[in-house]
Amino acid sequence: GVGLSDASPDEGVVEDLPLIDEKAVEQLTEGLISHYLPDLQRSKSALQELTQNQVVLLDTLEQEISKFKECSYILDIDALFSEAKHYHSKLVNIRNDMMMLHEKTSKLKVSGMNI
Repeated sequence: GVGLSDASPDEGVVEDLPLIDEKAVEQLTEGLISHYLPDLQRSKSALQELTQNQVVLLDTLEQEISKFKECSYILDIDALFSEAKHYHSKLVNIRNDMMMLHEKTSKLKVSGMNI
């Protein structure tokens, strides 16, 4: 006898297929498209809106980042000013010391001349 493995699984299938009706295929295609197209169009508009919102969000983030950078620059400037004050007071002290030394050397010269 003939075993199950000897028979081709596709045997007789082609003869069983009815003739394809082009109009039916067209109507089925239109039906399928009309079923899914509204959802796809809604998804497309939702994605476009999301993309626009992301662009706005990115612009806002860039503005906030630039504000933080400005704050950082202000802190740097503030540190620079405090450092300048520190060095200014050092210079004032050095000038006072030099004036005092100048007075002392002037007095020594005068007392040295009088000897």
